[in-house]
Amino acid sequence: MNLRIIKLLLILSFVAFSSIAEEFKVNNNNTKFNVYTGMFDFSDDGKRSTLIGFQHQNVDLNRDTFLGNLSPITGLMLTADNAAYIYTGVQAHYSLGALNIIPSFTPGLYEQGDGKDLGHMLEFKSEVQLSLNLQKDSQLGFSYNHLSNASLGDKNPGANSYMFNFLKKF
Repeated sequence: MNLRIIKLLLILSFVAFSSIAEEFKVNNNNTKFNVYTGMFDFSDDGKRSTLIGFQHQNVDLNRDTFLGNLSPITGLMLTADNAAYIYTGVQAHYSLGALNIIPSFTPGLYEQGDGKDLGHMLEFKSEVQLSLNLQKDSQLGFSYNHLSNASLGDKNPGANSYMFNFLKKF
C-alpha cells in the first residue's frame, strides 16, 4: 500500500474522530488545541525549513500519576519542504503559577517529502514546552523538540526544531 494513502487515511481518521469527540465535549470546556509554527531542523543549514502544526488534547483523559498530570495528545506537523509528521503520545503538565512546563513523548509516522531524510518512517519526538497563561483559557509558549528513529533505520540523523505555540481551551 502506498505510504501517501496510509498517511491520508490516518489524517482523515484523526479529523473524523476529533470532530465526533468535539461535538460532545465543546460545551464542557475540556478540549485544548495547540497551533504552532517555527523552524524544522534549525541545526542543519542544508535542510532547515519552516513548519506549522496542530495538536489536540482531550483534558477529560488527564490522569494524575507519580510522574505528574499526564494526558494523551495527537497532532500533525508539516514543513515548507512537504515533509509531514503525524503523531500520538503523552504529555505531562507542571504549573508554577502562570508558567507551565510541558514535556511530551510522541511516536509517529514521518514522510520525507522534499525535506530531510530521517532514515525511517517511524520517528520519536521528545519535546519540552514553556508557556504562560494569558487569559483563563489561553496560553502563549515556546517549545523545542527532537525527532529520532532510535537507530531503527540505516541512518539516524535526527532533527531539532523550535516552535512558537498558541494554546486555547474550548
